[in-house]
Amino acid sequence: MKALQPHDLIWLRDPAALLAAGNVPDWADAEWLAQAPVVVRRDRDATARIPIGIRGRERAQRHAAWIDAAQCASVVSPEEIANAGFWRLHPRRDTLPALRALDHVATRLGLLGYRWGITGAVGFALASGIDVLHAGSDIDLVMHAAVPIPERDLSALASLIDAHDVRLDIQIATPFGAFALRERLRTQGRVLVKTDTGPVLSNDPWLTPCQHC
Repeated sequence: MKALQPHDLIWLRDPAALLAAGNVPDWADAEWLAQAPVVVRRDRDATARIPIGIRGRERAQRHAAWIDAAQCASVVSPEEIANAGFWRLHPRRDTLPALRALDHVATRLGLLGYRWGITGAVGFALASGIDVLHAGSDIDLVMHAAVPIPERDLSALASLIDAHDVRLDIQIATPFGAFALRERLRTQGRVLVKTDTGPVLSNDPWLTPCQHC
C-alpha cells in the first residue's frame, strides 16, 4: 500500500471491527461505514495507527478515530479525484456552483503546474458517489508546494480565489505541514501550520517546526 497522506480517503475492510472497538457515535453505523470512506487526518501515535476522521450524513457529524493499516481496503487521494474529473459527469453539475466552478479552477491550477487535489465535501461526493452537496457547498483543495511559492503564483492564486461566487479554500501542503492560503494572503507572513504533532504558528511554513522556535 502506498504511503498515506492527509486528506486521502479510505474505504474500510471491516467496518464492524471499528464499531466493536467502541467510542464511535451512533450515526456512524455499519450501513454508513460500509459505503462511506473515512479521511486521513494529521496526527500520529507510537503504534503507527492511521488517524482518521469519520464523516456522517449531516454537516455536524464528524468524529476522530484511529485504525490499523490492515483496515484499508482501498484508498483514493485528492489528486486522483481531481485527475478523474468526475464533476463533469455529476447529475447536478449545472445546479451546484461548486461543481460548475471546477472546470475553471482545474484549468487555472493546471497552468500553474502544481500538484493539487480536491478535498472536503466535494472530494467526498465525487469519490464515493454519496451526494452530500448543496448550493452553498465550498470547494476545498490541497495544493503541494515543496518550496516557497513565487509572488507571481501567489497573485494568480489570489485572483483565482476571487473569481467565483462559491468559496474556494486552498490548503498549501509543504514538506512539514499545511496552511490556509487565504490566511497567508491576508497576513503576508505568519500563518497557522497544521503538522502531525499539532498546530504551529510560523512566518515560514517551509521551515521545520524546530526552526520556528
